[in-house]
Amino acid sequence: MRAWLIDSLTHPAALRDLPDPVPEPGQALVAIHACGLNFADLLMAKGQYQEKPPLPFIPGLELAGTVLALGPGTEGPAPGTRVAVYAGRGGLAEKGCFPLPSLLPIPDTMSMAEAAGFQIAYGTSHLALAHKARLQPGETLLVLGAAGGVGLTAVEVGRQMGARVIACARGAEKCAIARAAGAHEVIDSDTPDLKSAIKALGGADVVYDPVGGPAFDAALRATRPDGRILAIGFASGTVPQIPANLLLVKNITVAGFWWGGYLAFAPHLLRDSLATLLDWYAAGRLTPHISHRLPFESLHEGLDLLRNRTATGKVVIEVQQQ
Repeated sequence: MRAWLIDSLTHPAALRDLPDPVPEPGQALVAIHACGLNFADLLMAKGQYQEKPPLPFIPGLELAGTVLALGPGTEGPAPGTRVAVYAGRGGLAEKGCFPLPSLLPIPDTMSMAEAAGFQIAYGTSHLALAHKARLQPGETLLVLGAAGGVGLTAVEVGRQMGARVIACARGAEKCAIARAAGAHEVIDSDTPDLKSAIKALGGADVVYDPVGGPAFDAALRATRPDGRILAIGFASGTVPQIPANLLLVKNITVAGFWWGGYLAFAPHLLRDSLATLLDWYAAGRLTPHISHRLPFESLHEGLDLLRNRTATGKVVIEVQQQ
């Protein structure tokens, strides 16, 4: 099979021919049709992500495909079952072996490309807003990086939860995409005084921040008393340093959130959240946005789209053309 392989943290992934994997007990062999790219792929390739797989490894955190076979003595989805998989790595290959608990059967109406980019982005937004931030109907949600992979899903999910959504994105095109996803108000992130722009719209009860940097500082100062700020990621490259005196004076809570971390201590929360999201998808309440579908050979082009923050929604690598 063909697979992208990282064998050095100082060199980009290379396309290699590798032996076909063989499933062990408790595993399923999956023919991979599509792999969703995430900002974490860029960090993992440099050894800067919280998970550091041993070298060499096949990148690609999430994927969709069909079950080919099960390991010896293993009961699970029948061959041919369409599944999405949160793999952590291994998605950028033509085949892979994955533990059964990581397989999620997907609706017949969901395309492989949609399924490949669904779990991390939508899962992050739903669990962060519903479980960590306890977002309530009628509250104001501010989403930074609102046209990006996770940000755009936060706009959709926040709207579905009954919040008033303020989307912050760069440029007229991205602001329009965020508004089409359900944002009630939009702010261009290049506005000279972001804090004042947020305050002019009444401030925020909950802030969803996958960006970090100066936008976090502006949002912190525009958060209402007793507000909650979710630190989702730092796509800007700058990790904010938080002045604790502001937290105290305004009774603000800042909470970190890493979706994949829940697999280790509360996987039931992930399962329940994804079940809700798939129900919403089946009911037509969610519309995954994929800005780029690229062929298997174009991985580096896809990563550049994330690195340069020019993509909107998800970038998906189509391992097998549909």
